[in-house]
Amino acid sequence: MRASASALTVRQALVQASLAPIDAQVLLAHVLGVDRAWLVAHATDRLATVDVETYFTLAKRRRDGEPVAYLTGTREFWGLSLAVDRSVLIPRPETETLVECALRALPADRPVRVLDLGTGSGAIALAIAHERPRAHVLAIDGSASALALARRNAERVKLANVRWLQSDWYGELEGDGAPFDVIASNPPYVADGDPHLAQGDVRFEPVSALRAGRDGLDALRAVIAGAPARLVPGGTLVVEHGFDQAPAVRALMRDAGLADRGTFRDLAGIERVSIAMKTNSERSGAGAATAISEYEDTQ
Repeated sequence: MRASASALTVRQALVQASLAPIDAQVLLAHVLGVDRAWLVAHATDRLATVDVETYFTLAKRRRDGEPVAYLTGTREFWGLSLAVDRSVLIPRPETETLVECALRALPADRPVRVLDLGTGSGAIALAIAHERPRAHVLAIDGSASALALARRNAERVKLANVRWLQSDWYGELEGDGAPFDVIASNPPYVADGDPHLAQGDVRFEPVSALRAGRDGLDALRAVIAGAPARLVPGGTLVVEHGFDQAPAVRALMRDAGLADRGTFRDLAGIERVSIAMKTNSERSGAGAATAISEYEDTQ
């Protein structure tokens, strides 16, 4: 039976949602199963009543602060359409800087081993696996629900060169796939008392993926301290961190015996990713060092 038409057109519904235009468009396109270009081309079409009701329900949730990605169940990252839910942190554009840095250290012409610590939705692991088909990627997370979603995302984007392991950082690794050419991680790095935890989209995201102790460095300490024993000679550690944490993170890297390779800014100009290497002049490390040095020149 055909759904009855409402009195609202596409354009009217977008206005009455009382949302930022981009949010209004994304949500209505999601409800209708179309793209945003369709909304422009069909601005005067009348909507079915059931679609209007569904749309305004989502619009209210968005006005209450719920992230658009959780409302639609998807988020694009590195050109990949990934499923997301409230068990994982929503992939952010600034994390693509981490992927760029990791890829600079990974030659495309031979097999390499990569460890993604705290994979969440699988965004980093899948982006690297997509760009380096010869890579063997191991993605770790402490959350069973996050890993289940990440596995579904691997199927969604049809990538088979990633394995998944539930572990509290390196706890269950036990040499599985080690040593690695690159260890990449976007761990929690928000201080427990940071007021931003009670603001905006992050109010709806899993606290375990955000908070990291009194100074926000607890997870980074664990990732950095365990890296030297699990990197190949000349291997690279790439971590994301907060806007003001670069000096502390680089100090932790040096204290762990790693060679500081610098901090890189995201598209907003914020110091977002720091890199260190396990000191050795073997061939694999020399190649990574050259690639990272070339990346430094572009910053």
